[in-house]
Amino acid sequence: MFYHVDQLQYNAKPSRPDAVYAKKLQEILGGQFGEISVALQYMFQGWNFRGEEKYRDLLLATGTEEMAHVEMLATMIARLLDNAPIGDQEAAAKDPVIGAVLGGMNPQHVIVSGLGAMPADSVGNPWTAAYINASGNLLADFRLNLTSESQGRLQAVRLYEMTTDPGVKDMLSFLIARDTMHQNQWYAAICELEEKENIVVPSTFPRALEKQEVAYDYYDLSGGTASKAGRWASGPSMDGLGEFKYYHNPKPFGKIPKLRPAPPYVHNTMLPKDPHMPPHMM
Repeated sequence: MFYHVDQLQYNAKPSRPDAVYAKKLQEILGGQFGEISVALQYMFQGWNFRGEEKYRDLLLATGTEEMAHVEMLATMIARLLDNAPIGDQEAAAKDPVIGAVLGGMNPQHVIVSGLGAMPADSVGNPWTAAYINASGNLLADFRLNLTSESQGRLQAVRLYEMTTDPGVKDMLSFLIARDTMHQNQWYAAICELEEKENIVVPSTFPRALEKQEVAYDYYDLSGGTASKAGRWASGPSMDGLGEFKYYHNPKPFGKIPKLRPAPPYVHNTMLPKDPHMPPHMM
């Protein structure tokens, strides 16, 4: 069961309107790594999980908090759009909203959302469910969650540097701190699962069914050899089950593929007959 509390989790009030910055702030609301994405990602991971209750609780608790961040950002964006000032490009405009549009504001903030936030990123791409992942494998999902929080915090920090508004900075400072916690919690959960399962996902697939002779080979296909100095090119593998081996310009295992011609009804380009091709492939 979900319910809404009228108070915001933290303050979301700018000191002045700024329609152009409202457009920028849309990125951490409706972008790939925005609050809508992480909220629904954690929710679906939790709703779909079939294991130990503490992990489900962790996911749903964090997803619910991220919904609170969606509300904070939506409120901040709406307030940044209040009484939007006239842009320099159209000093003669009498309507401050029209002037702000011409000066760099997202016009959809007027046309579509009526001076409100939208489920879209900073250049107007609509939010999509393709941004979220819920695989059922917690180690894979928690690693993705750590990446999402890392990218989200990076974007919030960049936005912090792009404003002088103390109210906006105050809210972003809170969100940045919560991203610090969330990166720490996902990493803690990852370490806990790695202790149980080792590091390769999925851990349940029989190793005998994979070609173990190539499982720890590093193939340097760049033309150079600088990567030979990396931890991944020699020494014990990170899962402790093998030894890294370095191969410069490795030889291919397979032969040149030969596909049989398409049937006439496909009307592909006609090719000359290959005298070396077996009759059954003609």
